[in-house]
Amino acid sequence: MGSLTVPACVSTVLLDIEGTTTPITFVKEILFPYIQDNVKEYLQDHWQEEECQEDVQHLRLQAEKDKELEGFVPIPVNEAEIQQIIQGVVDNVHWQMLLDRKTTALKQLQGHMWRAAYASGQVKGEVYADVAPALRKWKEAGIKLYIFSSGSIEAQKLLFGYSIEGALLELFHGHFDTTVGPKVQSESYRKIADHIGCSTESILFLTDITKEAKAAKEAGMNVAVVVRPGNAALTDEEKASYPLVNSFEQITLHPVQ
Repeated sequence: MGSLTVPACVSTVLLDIEGTTTPITFVKEILFPYIQDNVKEYLQDHWQEEECQEDVQHLRLQAEKDKELEGFVPIPVNEAEIQQIIQGVVDNVHWQMLLDRKTTALKQLQGHMWRAAYASGQVKGEVYADVAPALRKWKEAGIKLYIFSSGSIEAQKLLFGYSIEGALLELFHGHFDTTVGPKVQSESYRKIADHIGCSTESILFLTDITKEAKAAKEAGMNVAVVVRPGNAALTDEEKASYPLVNSFEQITLHPVQ
């Protein structure tokens, strides 16, 4: 695993987050536990706000769809006591998170809670030490920077807007989440290139997941697999199939003329 010199045609870098710019443990050990520990207090503090009521309504609609699932946790109707409803929402959220569900209703509430946590300084986005210096260097060289993550665009912006390295959000030209398509399908990467307005050949995609690297490569992108502590181990075949880096410092990009 050594230095990686990228073709001179590359003018854009597309970045995954978990395991690439940010430790996987940040989501599992910081963000998710924050929701579990604080959802009741958040609901009590924001109950009268329209946004909170919309979040609860969406969770209630999701609960209606989930009635047949094992262990289903209902949410009381509006006629019930407020504290009873709140406890129902808390229990439902904990149940969904225990099953590692990614429902839109759950993600919406989580996003609003994280927004409040970042803004208050209770949470700061983690990035590896090599990330911010490299992003600034690439930006100065005229490279355009984008994110493609399974996390929502709002969650992406919060992480980089309130990072341990300060406000990094201004370094990025744009953000993509899975509304553009699954990260393991090559068509998603073609759509991203079309949206950016460049060829797939002019994009370097950095990820820790070889299935994502394979999809991006099939779409015509340059790829490199980022190897970080705590990431899933790679097979010998995977190691032989893709360029590997364990720091952004190892990546050399040509300045855009």
